[in-house]
Amino acid sequence: MARRNRSRSISSGRRSRSAGVSRRSKLVWGALLGSMTAVGGLLLMLDGKSMGRSDGLALTPLMAQGGTSADLESIFTKPRAIDKSRWQAIVIHHSGSPSGNPETIAAEHKKLGLNGLGHHFVIGNGSGGMDDGGLQVGYRWLNQYPGAHAAGKRGDWYNQHAISICLVGNGDRQGFTSAQMTRLAQLINLLCRNLDIHNDAEHVVLHSSLAPTTDPGRLFNEAWLRRQIGVDN
Repeated sequence: MARRNRSRSISSGRRSRSAGVSRRSKLVWGALLGSMTAVGGLLLMLDGKSMGRSDGLALTPLMAQGGTSADLESIFTKPRAIDKSRWQAIVIHHSGSPSGNPETIAAEHKKLGLNGLGHHFVIGNGSGGMDDGGLQVGYRWLNQYPGAHAAGKRGDWYNQHAISICLVGNGDRQGFTSAQMTRLAQLINLLCRNLDIHNDAEHVVLHSSLAPTTDPGRLFNEAWLRRQIGVDN
């Protein structure tokens, strides 16, 4: 009799723990799904319904690590006529994944309800189909469309008036390659020079300065970048 009671007690305890784990799992997954839905809804509101498709993503790849800064000039000859008054800032992001390319990033953005790739430029890290330091130009830049990349109180303004540059990689886990950072600095300097964008910390910003996020990651070397674009931290 004692053994049966002990067996019932153990079985009951297991069911109780199992039910507790199940409830906790449901709460965790529910919260995660809710946050993803909220972010997707926010970005969807910021992404205009009149945008084109993302099928023609890039000049693939525009250049690899060995390209010169002069090669970058082609970004001003490929797209539609550029309205200099529109572009007033630059926002730096990371993909949040160890590897990737515009197509994989666009697929993730589409899952959130966006019209394809939300960034204007993507810089590869040598993993995922892009060269290390390779640059690909998104359809939003080629067609001079606003981006769908920035959150925060002024997210709408930055989506309309800021150029988005995304580094492939997860800056919270690993620093970006020297080729990526060099290409980033070259691209920013060119954009600032040709579009009369101030190269200070108010106009060339990390996404983390606009919204509650670590993007482009805690290991992003902001001090190095500021020196390369002529602005000290």
